[in-house]
Amino acid sequence: MSQKDWIEKDYYKTLGVPKDASAADVKKAFRGLAKKLHPDSNENDPKAEARFKEVSEAYEVLSDEGKRKEYDEARALFGSGGFRMPGPAGPGQGPGATSFDLSDLLGRMSSGAGGRAGDVFSGIFNRGGSGARRPRRGADVESSVTLSFDEALSGLTLPLRLTSEAPCTVCAGTGAKAGTVPRVCPTCEGAGQVNRNQGGFAFPEPCRACRGRGLVVDDPCPTCTGSGRAPSTRTVQARIPAGVRSGQKIRLRGKGAPGENGGDPGDLLIAVTVSPHPVFGRDGDNLTVTVPVTFTEAALGADIAVPVPGGGTVTVRLAEGTANGRVLRVRGKGVSRKDGTKGDLLVTVEVAVPARLSSEAQAALSSYAQATADHDPRAELMAKARQAGGAR
Repeated sequence: MSQKDWIEKDYYKTLGVPKDASAADVKKAFRGLAKKLHPDSNENDPKAEARFKEVSEAYEVLSDEGKRKEYDEARALFGSGGFRMPGPAGPGQGPGATSFDLSDLLGRMSSGAGGRAGDVFSGIFNRGGSGARRPRRGADVESSVTLSFDEALSGLTLPLRLTSEAPCTVCAGTGAKAGTVPRVCPTCEGAGQVNRNQGGFAFPEPCRACRGRGLVVDDPCPTCTGSGRAPSTRTVQARIPAGVRSGQKIRLRGKGAPGENGGDPGDLLIAVTVSPHPVFGRDGDNLTVTVPVTFTEAALGADIAVPVPGGGTVTVRLAEGTANGRVLRVRGKGVSRKDGTKGDLLVTVEVAVPARLSSEAQAALSSYAQATADHDPRAELMAKARQAGGAR
């Protein structure tokens, strides 16, 4: 705000009182306007918010005897015509008219006979808070959900019942009992914060007197005990994206607690737990499954059916001589990615050995063993072991 703006402001006109109004009349006028224009009672109305700031600013000066006297002296000095604000020449300002820099004038007034006037202007121009509450962002709200394996793969929208703080419905968020209004905090002058000096530096911190609200409640609302906030329960529709992992947190912006004084709402953080599946596992964007096969399928080759998530099967070709533990890849049957593609299904082959054999099966396997007696599958293993032992 410029220096000219300060000089031209008429706080008496802002409050609608005469210049000789008593302190009681000033207070009465402010309370009536503040109740009418308070931001909590005029949500999403920037004009009412701006007017509330002007009224609070005027009351802050006129309600303080010392500040009011300084303000009256400053208005009388500039209103007498003894000074002209810098700017383009107007009526009565010819080429010989002299303009000046008000900041230079204040500097000269800060010493000598003009010291009092310098203090007056310094007190007005370098004030702290505006007397109006600043918008405050709502708090983030945390929730948790447990999904089935298939739900996590496909994604879903589910209703969540949340409890968080919101503006008190009884006092409309003012924190004051019905029929009363808060007053500007005298400690922070409505700014909601004060400066703390430490090591030659000033650090802003929330005002402890008003807890950062900028307003003080003398007669608190019995429901919210003066805080202006009360627990509120609501239901939101939360969209869980496809492919979410167990332990992942989903952030839904603007779904958290409502803001204060026109501030933005917070976010909703959803912690996801995915129940394990009896058949499928997960490795990053790939799904895993172990499929038993018979010895003859692995040895001779075969087309086998493999289950896929959500029901149904795909056919996988086993080559002749497929070893136990071999991993086959079925592309595009895995987890959905953000770019629209999918991971793969990794199929691990497990040769199933029957616990019991019929006499015919035993005879057949005995014949097979005799036919392959010259093949020792452990020969290479033993050779490596002997070689390693002899090298010591």
